[in-house]
Amino acid sequence: MLSLGAVFILFFVTLGPFKLLGPFSQQTRELSAPALRAIAVRVFFVGLGAVIVGGYLGTALAAKWNVSTAALEIATGLILLLVAVRLVMAPYEPPQPLSPLPTSPMAATLRLTFPLVVTPYGIAGLIAVLDLMPEGSHAAVYALLVLVMVLNLLAMLFIREIMRGPVLLILQVFGAVLGVLQFALAIQIIIRGLRDLNVLPA
Repeated sequence: MLSLGAVFILFFVTLGPFKLLGPFSQQTRELSAPALRAIAVRVFFVGLGAVIVGGYLGTALAAKWNVSTAALEIATGLILLLVAVRLVMAPYEPPQPLSPLPTSPMAATLRLTFPLVVTPYGIAGLIAVLDLMPEGSHAAVYALLVLVMVLNLLAMLFIREIMRGPVLLILQVFGAVLGVLQFALAIQIIIRGLRDLNVLPA
């Protein structure tokens, strides 16, 4: 069983706002302030609904297919590890040009929601957490999930203030630290899964 603090850290790393700041800022820089607020709110609700439904369906399918908790932990850790490597190496790679947002509001919302807000490894983490935690703790898990998604909403609403001046410098440093922590978290999740399979000693 994980502590709620560990669950929050997992959600913050896998579903939190740091991964979306740069791409969201670039994709929405031409939008007016009202349009930016509108799309941020749509992304929030679509993303929150997608994560909750994804967690529920994933948990149900994992139970139906008899997927063990250890297997979910290892799969989550591997996905998180691959993404962490990409994040750590991203500053050394040339920037990739982003295509403009679609004109359709819903198409633009989906472009920004997947995978900027709703990540595959975030949903995998939620499924693993729901499987690890007793049912009595699921309400607290979902409350932490909503809290992280609200942080995403605030980051999107205030993206233009965040992405200028000293705040951006602080976030860049914190993002680098977060990338290393994500790397360590991925390894820790894999080790936990291997221990649950008795491959490694407890």
